[in-house]
Amino acid sequence: MPNNTNRMKTINESLLDETTAKAKQSPRLRMNCNFHRELDDPVNRLLNAMEPGTYLRPHRHCNPDREEIFLLLRGKVALFLFDDAGRIAETVVLDPQNGCYGGEIAAGIWHGLLVLETRSVIYEVKQGPFAPLTPDNLAPWSPAAGDTDAVRQYMNGLHNHLLNEEGRMMI
Repeated sequence: MPNNTNRMKTINESLLDETTAKAKQSPRLRMNCNFHRELDDPVNRLLNAMEPGTYLRPHRHCNPDREEIFLLLRGKVALFLFDDAGRIAETVVLDPQNGCYGGEIAAGIWHGLLVLETRSVIYEVKQGPFAPLTPDNLAPWSPAAGDTDAVRQYMNGLHNHLLNEEGRMMI
């Protein structure tokens, strides 16, 4: 839990480590640490610790339309934008070691993440109040989280997109 005082909440290595430890124990291989007090706060802010192998199904934020901001605090994560047919339209590898720290996704844009390094943690900001993703906001061309074989194949395809002919990261 963040260091909650009335004046400041601190994001430090200890909090990242604590949230990462919980992510490693989670069946989904990720864990949130919320900074907003209530789900209906006008701005939702959270740490999202993620491990390789976690599946973040491609989605968008429509009805209500909401932008989403990701700032990578540590690790390495690929951020994908997709067209309506599920083709990759844009890719960026967030990697603070190489000077790429985050991305802001416009409302209504299909997007997803692929975690490339253990101990990856993003700071995420979205307009509130929290609205669970409805079926029309989940990419119909992506596998459902429970379809393990399809998810593995899908994630392998995303990873392969990042590799050049020599098997090295292109981006």
